[in-house]
Amino acid sequence: MKKLTFVVLGLGAFALTACAVKNDASHIGHAPNGDLREVTASAGKMPSFLKEQPNAVQVAYQAAGKLGDTLQWIPCYCGCGDSAGHKSNLNCFINEVREDGSVEWDDHGTRCGVCLQIAMVSVQMKQQGKTNLEIREYVDGKYSKGFAAATDTPMPQG
Repeated sequence: MKKLTFVVLGLGAFALTACAVKNDASHIGHAPNGDLREVTASAGKMPSFLKEQPNAVQVAYQAAGKLGDTLQWIPCYCGCGDSAGHKSNLNCFINEVREDGSVEWDDHGTRCGVCLQIAMVSVQMKQQGKTNLEIREYVDGKYSKGFAAATDTPMPQG
């Protein structure tokens, strides 16, 4: 009987540990609007929801991870300000960078061509040496007509 008790307790502890590890590793949830969100340890670790996405989408997410200091100043014109509460193009890819460096990714950008275009144009212009203000002015000029309302994004300085 003692052996059976130890076996049952051991299996129970193993099952609880396995569940805890599984839940801790996934960090996947949904935003109120239905967007999938996933937390990774850093901006260098891409979310698992990108595995089946085309290379261009993966590149846009990598760029967002590296150029958050630019994309935070660039509005999105897909309507996500109203539908998802986004504040900039960055939020189409990253909901939040936490104090510990972990990143809460948002899958909105995986299914929105406007988000992807704005991010990639911003990256190209940054590589050309343009300032955040120059990129912002270009994006506003290109997308302010014929697209949804812009996110409520503050204007970068000089």
